[in-house]
Amino acid sequence: MQDEFNDPLWRQIVSGAQMLFVAFGALVLMPLITGLDPNVALFTAGLGTILFQIVTGRQVPVFLASSFAFITPIILAKGQFGLAETMGGVMAAGFVYTFLGLAVKIKGTGFIDRLLPPVVIGPVIIAIGLAMAPIAANMAMGKGGDGTVLMPYSTAMMISMPALLTTLIVAVFGKGIFRLVPIIAGVLVGFALSFAFGVVDVAKIAAAPWLELPKFTAPAFNWQAILFIVPVALAPAIEHIGGVIAVGSVTGRDYLKKPGLHRTLLGDGIATTTAGLFGGPPNTTYAEVTGAVMLTKNYNPKIMTWAAIFAIVLAFIGKFGALLQSIPVPVMGGILCLLFGSIAAVGMNTMIRHKIDLSEARNLVIVSVTLVFGIGGVLVGSGDGPDDWGLKGIALCAIVAIGLNLLLPGNDGWKNKVMDDHLP
Repeated sequence: MQDEFNDPLWRQIVSGAQMLFVAFGALVLMPLITGLDPNVALFTAGLGTILFQIVTGRQVPVFLASSFAFITPIILAKGQFGLAETMGGVMAAGFVYTFLGLAVKIKGTGFIDRLLPPVVIGPVIIAIGLAMAPIAANMAMGKGGDGTVLMPYSTAMMISMPALLTTLIVAVFGKGIFRLVPIIAGVLVGFALSFAFGVVDVAKIAAAPWLELPKFTAPAFNWQAILFIVPVALAPAIEHIGGVIAVGSVTGRDYLKKPGLHRTLLGDGIATTTAGLFGGPPNTTYAEVTGAVMLTKNYNPKIMTWAAIFAIVLAFIGKFGALLQSIPVPVMGGILCLLFGSIAAVGMNTMIRHKIDLSEARNLVIVSVTLVFGIGGVLVGSGDGPDDWGLKGIALCAIVAIGLNLLLPGNDGWKNKVMDDHLP
């Protein structure tokens, strides 16, 4: 079985660089949006991928990097609790994967079908996407997430809209490997326009050292921040299962059996917990890298090791990080108009593929309440003052969706299982 993986070393290295190139846009965009250090994100993505490979015996050709599902809770948690406490919550979120892996080992995958059916996962994913829509719109118009004007509206729109248009064109009309890098294409066009309009701070890039230790942040543990972030991990857990099955369908191997879903979940959990330990964003498997594996037909897991090594090396190049952090807000805002909408579309597609009947009162109640709680800003807790705390947003809607699904009659009546959607 391993004979086909005896690729020349040079080919492994080149393929690894290509895989990082495919993942790069989303990898660094997530920390730039949330205010985390992109160099730390590069480091934790590389380290997390290597840890995943160790846990799974280097059998699964996947690359782990920044999860977009955590954008909303990280932004809100940073403002409410602080960066260190947020990282403590990220570490705790990693233990959710570990727990699910242990449960799969003991009870099999059936309990996931009962706990997280499509009628729960679908609206939670929709809420994750749409909750950030106003921030994306503000960024595209040259404003901060809170509406503060950062640059003139006309300049911002002449940067953000071409960046968005480029991303759309490459995603739809791109051929081969280029179709997998629409984010990078959009960023390059937006960054070039930003230079033309003179809104890039080149002084910071020039002042940055060539070699610099990433700005690691040690975690602090606050039970409120932990409860705020942990529920969000349930949606990426399902994303992980789908990603593992998808790459298995590409390579022709059943990774749910070998190395086993419990080990892939454990690997993802350790990667996310380790990311929080260093101040990086939570990790998840990248679908675009799976697409690149399918396109290149290079199924050798060793190429992901090289992709991880390249990510770690880039993390220590100070000028590279300064260049990334100098990307103006409208560039990211234009691309996010597509990305956040795409996340919501994935949630809708989840319910459509599983034929969730919203004429049934049970399904309608779960979806409706989940969306309003997730997007509308409902707070369950001690109040909405600056010093008060409560569950709200994605964390609240995830708990509510799971609770309604378990409590309302008919939980055993739905027909299409979560796993069936991904099976070849």
